[in-house]
Amino acid sequence: MRGYRALTRATARAALTYRFNLLLGLGAVLVQLVALLAVWRVILAESPVNGFTWPQMRAYLLVAFAAGTVVSVLGDFRMAFRILDGDVALDLVKPVDYQKARLAETIGGLWIEVILIAVVVGAALAIGGGVDIPARPALALFVVSMLLLVPLKFLIVYVSTLACFWTQNYIGVQWARLAVVNLLSGALIPLVYLPGWLAAVAQWSPFAGLTSTPALIFLGHVDLRHGLTLVAVQLGWVLVLWFGARMVWRVALRRLTVNGG
Repeated sequence: MRGYRALTRATARAALTYRFNLLLGLGAVLVQLVALLAVWRVILAESPVNGFTWPQMRAYLLVAFAAGTVVSVLGDFRMAFRILDGDVALDLVKPVDYQKARLAETIGGLWIEVILIAVVVGAALAIGGGVDIPARPALALFVVSMLLLVPLKFLIVYVSTLACFWTQNYIGVQWARLAVVNLLSGALIPLVYLPGWLAAVAQWSPFAGLTSTPALIFLGHVDLRHGLTLVAVQLGWVLVLWFGARMVWRVALRRLTVNGG
């Protein structure tokens, strides 16, 4: 555990060292939040649409912003570049598990992301007014869902980044992942606005747990029993992706060439 704790501390220091990159990444998500707030305020000004009022949509978008900001510090690009440059070979000789080490690095940047989220959401609430807080059981379930979001998002990013063992460029992989995740997670629009068949597929996919599940629980759009089911789906995907990622890693290592061997 000492090695993983060291990686966690090192990532936290690196995030502070490269704080300009961190702020640029936050700025991109913040611009998306402001744009979506402006659009949905106009759409829902007259009447609710598909069960969402303007105050509810504002709360939904704030949850989506928090979910989108978590697990974004120095993650996939660093891992991708080390794979493409061959430096991943140096990671293999370290006395730590590769997948667990990347998770430790992800956790290292969480506290910075939480502070940034608190600042932005606090400012949004101060300017636009408060939001309705769910009852204690639903609030506790929301917290659990947000905690599960961390390993779930890490694993989706981790597995997609392993594609660098088969590609020569990571940018295309990242854009494809962002497009799929933003649509099927509910980050751009709630899943209820999608066609019925696509909404059903998205709801049971791992992507829904990144935004839709915690947001619906917070808004009270699902009862406690349904909320427990959605959180169970989150947990199930975390387990599936964790062991699935280990299988992908073993296959990917066969493509690694070091000094021609």
